[in-house]
Amino acid sequence: MTRRTDQIGFSQRVRLEWLEQTANLVLAGNDKAAVNEALQDLLKDKVSVGGQAERGNREKIITILLKTWLTVPSELESLRIEGLELLKRVPRRDHLAIHWGMVMAVYPFWSGVATQTGRLLRLQGSAAAAHVQRRVREQYGERETVSRAARRVLRSYLDWGVLQETGAKGIYSAGTTLAVEESRLIAWLAEASLHARANGSAPLKDLIDSPSLFPFRIKPVHAENLVAASSRLDLLRHGLDDDLVMLREDHRKKPKRSKLGDSGSS
Repeated sequence: MTRRTDQIGFSQRVRLEWLEQTANLVLAGNDKAAVNEALQDLLKDKVSVGGQAERGNREKIITILLKTWLTVPSELESLRIEGLELLKRVPRRDHLAIHWGMVMAVYPFWSGVATQTGRLLRLQGSAAAAHVQRRVREQYGERETVSRAARRVLRSYLDWGVLQETGAKGIYSAGTTLAVEESRLIAWLAEASLHARANGSAPLKDLIDSPSLFPFRIKPVHAENLVAASSRLDLLRHGLDDDLVMLREDHRKKPKRSKLGDSGSS
């Protein structure tokens, strides 16, 4: 079976407000059929050229929206439940971080594109779409589907405001940078990032400073505090400054279930 970290999956341009609407529908207690119907209505005149929506693309977008906030893979159920709780609790400005984290956990391809984008932004202050696509193809294969999906992810970053156009075609600079300072949100975002990694673990510094989180300025945190904030994270200490943060095996294999939007299997 192909691992999620090897799949593309996220192949459409998805706006942040569509994810927000999906999460709100789930929080309101709607089942899968009701959420699907509401999203069909929301997108019927939006996913198109000239106002004529292509049903195929709309269906693909709705699949992404549902899989992010409703029909998640079983090992992400606990992450989803807490993500929904965070959306209810944290200020609206922090919602971007929660949607970003949930998308990267469900669709590691999003994280892969973000990693290449973030690296280029750090190196030269800008990111060329062609360079991002080339690096992503090196990881996922020399296929047109990979390039096309990467382009649509980049367009999503633009829509979300975390990238912005420059004067040169296909060259982007950093957009909005969001400070993440709340300890529970930092721990949740770290957990989401680990789910996007094939081995489910990373040194603390690599995790918090990952280029895949380029839109965020994350407050420095001690590994002990990170693990204390989440029962689903574990810590392996190799040395004084070498803390390895990892997903706890029991939570990866036995996710908790909840009534909160728990209609993904319906």
